[in-house]
Amino acid sequence: MKFDFTRWLPAIAKDSHQKAALSVAGIAVLGGLAVGPTAVAAPVTIGPHEAAIAAIDYATGTNGTDGHGGTESGLTTGSRDGRLPAGHPSRDELVPYGVQGAQSRIPLDDAQLDNAKAIIKAAKKSGVGERGAVIGVATSLQESKLYNLGHLGAYNDHDSQGLFQQRPSSGWGTPDQITDPDYAATAFFTALKNVDGWQNLPLTQAAQTVQVSAYPFAYAQWEDQAADIVQQYG
Repeated sequence: MKFDFTRWLPAIAKDSHQKAALSVAGIAVLGGLAVGPTAVAAPVTIGPHEAAIAAIDYATGTNGTDGHGGTESGLTTGSRDGRLPAGHPSRDELVPYGVQGAQSRIPLDDAQLDNAKAIIKAAKKSGVGERGAVIGVATSLQESKLYNLGHLGAYNDHDSQGLFQQRPSSGWGTPDQITDPDYAATAFFTALKNVDGWQNLPLTQAAQTVQVSAYPFAYAQWEDQAADIVQQYG
């Protein structure tokens, strides 16, 4: 079945701060539902819409002829060649317990990288360090592929928006707040710090305790790429 992407994808709009907000119907949440900071709402039980998956793949360039939509950088192929400048976090600091399960990777455009950097910056300000940043970046890779998603109309997952698909109705903030990368990431890390012993939990468990997703193990697949991103920019 073919889909008309042209009516869905004028939504990638970059402002002077290179913040991308996807705000048209047809691109649905890929895997999770972020409830309120106290994590008490019931998770959704439906899977992502087929057309929505195709649309966001189109937006992120994963339907290119090379299978990845372009030339991959070290952030998608791995940045573990030992040539990072001194002072960058070690692999053991970023992934202290090893990755769980098969890993996924996607190419990243400038908007996605800017959003990843915003998450890393917020992690430092919040005091969760590089490990917290890995959890945050991996969570956003699962929730929005590091795109700052606006309201998606008929295909929206309830009222979820932003990098972490946080819900205004569940107390995460106003739509304007949760579509601000710094605010959204800070809210995520504030909730993460309230998870008892989060530093010693597997990534997917720490993320799931905050997000309460219908797909609790989906976060694990992004740990390797998230660690590469944080190692590069942390």
